[in-house]
Amino acid sequence: MSLKIGVPSKGRLMENTFQWFGERGVAMRQTGNGREYSGAVEGIDGVDLVLLSAGEIPRELAAGRIHLGVTGSDLVRDKLADWQAQVAELAPLGFGHADLIIAVPAVWIDVDTLDDLDAAAAAFRAAHGFRLRIATKYHRLVRDFLTTHGVADYQLVDSQGATEGTVKNLTAEAIADITSSGETLRANHLKVLSDGLIHQSQATLFLSRAAVWDAPERAALTLLSSRLGLSVPQL
Repeated sequence: MSLKIGVPSKGRLMENTFQWFGERGVAMRQTGNGREYSGAVEGIDGVDLVLLSAGEIPRELAAGRIHLGVTGSDLVRDKLADWQAQVAELAPLGFGHADLIIAVPAVWIDVDTLDDLDAAAAAFRAAHGFRLRIATKYHRLVRDFLTTHGVADYQLVDSQGATEGTVKNLTAEAIADITSSGETLRANHLKVLSDGLIHQSQATLFLSRAAVWDAPERAALTLLSSRLGLSVPQL
């Protein structure tokens, strides 16, 4: 058996992950013609590389099909209920930064806080007969955040892409989405609520609590964590 580590399969996340491990003496590379989702780990024995989409990695960690995985901290928190019981956060990697935020139309000059949003949502339902719609793909994180802050009379509508355009297209009144620079929000005439930061995300190395941790996997983890300079929770 071997320790399996899941890494994003393409783009800057994959490149930055390879660089992060490489700087610590663990070389990762994609094998094949670049269109195959296969890879190799060099510099440490007993570790296999599994290339997956960032969105698949939380599921594979929770199922125990990979032992370690690199993905956004936002994805783990949104896709896994009680995520800390299923995975352990080993290290933030310092790249892939983005903020998950609540944004409303810039013309809503009287809506600047979550309390304002709650009042606007109540007024919207009274005027229109249905709840204010917030477009997002982060349902668990957004629902928990709004519940914690006492916002009611809203409904989440699913958006898997171009979320910032849903307000302009009249399929939502507000959004909850990831942003890095805020340029796309401004281009779509949206503003972030002053207390609307839900989560500051970055690429993070996680450990699966559900994976099989027999002697070979534990030995590989010990070697790997020593090379990376990480402390590992008790398994």
